[in-house]
Amino acid sequence: MNRTCVVLENRGLIKVSGEDRAEFLQGLISNDINHVAPDRVIWAALLTPQGKYLHDFFVIELDGAFYLDCEAERLMDLGQRLRKYVLRAKVSLDVVEGFSVTALFGDGALQALALPEEDGAARAWDRGMLYVDPRLAAAGARAILPSDEAIGMATALEFAISDATAYDRQRLSHGLSDGSRDLVVEKAILLESNFDELHGVDWQKGCYMGQELTARTKYRGLVKKRLLPVRIEGPAPPPGAPVFDGDRDIGEIRSSVDGMGMALIRLDAMEKAGEDASFHADDAVVKPWKPAWARL
Repeated sequence: MNRTCVVLENRGLIKVSGEDRAEFLQGLISNDINHVAPDRVIWAALLTPQGKYLHDFFVIELDGAFYLDCEAERLMDLGQRLRKYVLRAKVSLDVVEGFSVTALFGDGALQALALPEEDGAARAWDRGMLYVDPRLAAAGARAILPSDEAIGMATALEFAISDATAYDRQRLSHGLSDGSRDLVVEKAILLESNFDELHGVDWQKGCYMGQELTARTKYRGLVKKRLLPVRIEGPAPPPGAPVFDGDRDIGEIRSSVDGMGMALIRLDAMEKAGEDASFHADDAVVKPWKPAWARL
């Protein structure tokens, strides 16, 4: 069996309901809420007014409401930030209890879940939802289901149950970030963090918080660094450890597991080093690589 299910204990859900829910989110998030439907999920971010990263999440439509698949440890912060903008809007924000977020991936995973190989494709499952990762279909699927049903569903479809490390290996093998583990709050910007190439920002929608800096970064070509997957040879440096090219500081390590990781790397250092780029951080050799989806 090469299909894997991981209950993502580090994820939680916020329910956004009420007749003004779509207009409310549209004015705040980086992606177009109008793309969300019972058969379509998006990835989006909430930014500061200056265009710096605060939160990212997947937006799911289920039973006439939006559900935000977000970081569990920062769920209350996200809720409080959203609540500041409710004002007179007819919107309710609630923490969802009794549901789990799971990742489902591996050989034939999407076929087993009757999902097409399309970024963000979704379908209902009993009281929840199954959906293809809207960043990259090759990364597999996710599910939001009642906690007492998630494992049973996966087992019935012949998924092996594994742990968070297995999910980290999966996402890192595709060069995908994991929230504030890889994006520094109030510092990271979307284009450095691959939101453009992984469908997390819509350039055609109307205004949203932080849009001006995001657009300026794109149209003036101001991206000097990129969040990239790296191979790590040696002991994994801690998050935040600087990456050096000789004596030059050219980046910073983020999350890592089993010799794989993410790092923010200067593009001029990558260009200079070429395809066999090799840098160092602490006592490890760090080798960035370009995922198939990336344009550098």
